[in-house]
Amino acid sequence: MTALATGSSLDAADRVALHHHYGRVRDLTDDLATPLSDEDQVVQSIPDVSPTKWHRAHTTWFFETFLLTPLVERYAPFDPAYAYLFNSYYEAVGPRHPRPQRGLLSRPSVAEIARYRTHVDDAMHDLIDECDADAAALVELGLHHEQQHQELLLMDIKHVLHCNPTDPVYAAEPYTPNPATPLRFTAVPGGNTEIGHDGPAFSFDNEGPRHLVHLESMELGDRLVCAREWLEFVADDGYHRPELWLSDGWHAVQENGWEAPLYWRDDGADVWSVFTLGGRRALDPNEPVVHVSHYEADAYARWRDARLPTEFEWEHAARYSPPGMLRELDTVAWQWTSSAYLPYPRFRTADGAVGEYNGKFMSGQMTLRGGAHETPPGHKRVTYRNFFPPASRWMFGGVRIARDIGQETTS
Repeated sequence: MTALATGSSLDAADRVALHHHYGRVRDLTDDLATPLSDEDQVVQSIPDVSPTKWHRAHTTWFFETFLLTPLVERYAPFDPAYAYLFNSYYEAVGPRHPRPQRGLLSRPSVAEIARYRTHVDDAMHDLIDECDADAAALVELGLHHEQQHQELLLMDIKHVLHCNPTDPVYAAEPYTPNPATPLRFTAVPGGNTEIGHDGPAFSFDNEGPRHLVHLESMELGDRLVCAREWLEFVADDGYHRPELWLSDGWHAVQENGWEAPLYWRDDGADVWSVFTLGGRRALDPNEPVVHVSHYEADAYARWRDARLPTEFEWEHAARYSPPGMLRELDTVAWQWTSSAYLPYPRFRTADGAVGEYNGKFMSGQMTLRGGAHETPPGHKRVTYRNFFPPASRWMFGGVRIARDIGQETTS
């Protein structure tokens, strides 16, 4: 569904499309939780991770808080306590339960959250029957917000299950080994180029305004860094050489004892395994590396006598490279860039609580581009700006290296 002009009415086709979009997104969240037991859904393994139950409730809270309560005169909130329990970071809405303590909420139960979702869904379909274009745009924002949480749900439950010494399976799936393909560099011409979203389709506020930037010519790796290449970095003592690391990155290595990407395990005799949503399996030397921090990505690129691309180089290359030239752009893992997550020129946050959605995080974070295998359908675009603190590893973060024209990299 395309974004609708504010202040206009909704025609019948747009209303039907919004009903279908709402149903598909909400159903997918419940489908993602289906393989999990009630016990699985309440665990919080680290402060960054939220329980599955909390994701299901919070995404429902969004619609109740920003649409049903202010717009539907006779709407009765399912439980007034949920306004406190399931607010994430919206200061303008009111106080909230501390994020590191979400795993302590044994109640409300998983079954109660399912009833909460049904209560809100019924009311939302009634609202969609009557809403104008302004409300429809907010519904769409809520659906894209829920799609973000669908990926977060998988990130988080992967970490939760990994903490179980029995290596439980989220969902069994066959694994097909990756073919061995050499890493090649694609030339990306420089010059003036426009960056950012422009047009009627949905985008988050941080993807604009579209603006002009000047780029130098460069070369970008045609695929993500693979496990075989990362194992060479490990074997060359990459995690123990301070000259390869940013100062804060070296501190993170020392403090956390990093020796390899998250979920990798050295089983001895040069045998490695990796934990996945399908359980633990042998590490495929040709599979793309996932679950590394920005610090690790930067150190690896430095070890290769290369660098990480800026987010502007990445977008320009993704937008204008011939089809098929750059592989794994948005099908495997988000790709770290060297760009801090900052506002574009002329960026302004929206009025009200929804203005807290992205702008308030524009400090101390690094930008990732692309998309992951776990990113929901319809939630990827070339202008999408993902962002996380540079030490974070539990998200689906991978590495695509770049180099300046004429620069040679180590093999």
